[in-house]
Amino acid sequence: MAIRIFETDPSAKPKATFSDDTVGRFHGGKQENGIPVALAEWRVTTGDPEVADAISQLMGGSPVETDSTSENFIEILTAQNKVTVVLSGTDAISSDLKLWNGSALIHHCDGVEFLSPDEDKGKPCRCPELMEDRKAAAKAKRGPAPSISVTFRLAEDYDLGLFRLQTGSWKLAEVLHEVENALDKIGAEALCSLELELVEYTTKKGRDVSYRKPVIRVLKSYNDAIAEPKF
Repeated sequence: MAIRIFETDPSAKPKATFSDDTVGRFHGGKQENGIPVALAEWRVTTGDPEVADAISQLMGGSPVETDSTSENFIEILTAQNKVTVVLSGTDAISSDLKLWNGSALIHHCDGVEFLSPDEDKGKPCRCPELMEDRKAAAKAKRGPAPSISVTFRLAEDYDLGLFRLQTGSWKLAEVLHEVENALDKIGAEALCSLELELVEYTTKKGRDVSYRKPVIRVLKSYNDAIAEPKF
């Protein structure tokens, strides 16, 4: 039988924290009965009730406590698939390729060379050259998939803190260099749109396909944006 002291003194309950300096995370999907489910609007998780309330006010949705992970977190299923954010620059984005066997990282590279372990770092990873071959290998669990991390602030509540998006999207991986080039051109904090964009098409065999992909659109310098008069 579990201790239930927090039922009588909820203020004593410790806040859940992430293993980095972020206050919350954005997700394009969730797990339902162990099955990944894509979402049409952003899902945000946090360990801080004040952050949860702020997200709810900005993006809609109601904070709900959940224990679906190893720790208790607050989840907000927002009503928005697009949010304006601030990226510090290219340093806000990190990306590599990883293949996991359970909790063990068994392949870690940049598509050309190994990044870890130390004894293999710098050696050719021998991943397929063509993108489609890499996707096929990853789908068959024989090759690594993208691991992309983006940290950002909310433009409408800059001081709320840093958030993180972690995604394995091949579609974002394919255009990430374009995003980084746009950020380089600004050379400072950039105002961006973070979106879950709807993709729909019909295959040659007549099957309708529909899904959402994460998109980062670099809009302008954040300093220029805040200097603009508001009416």
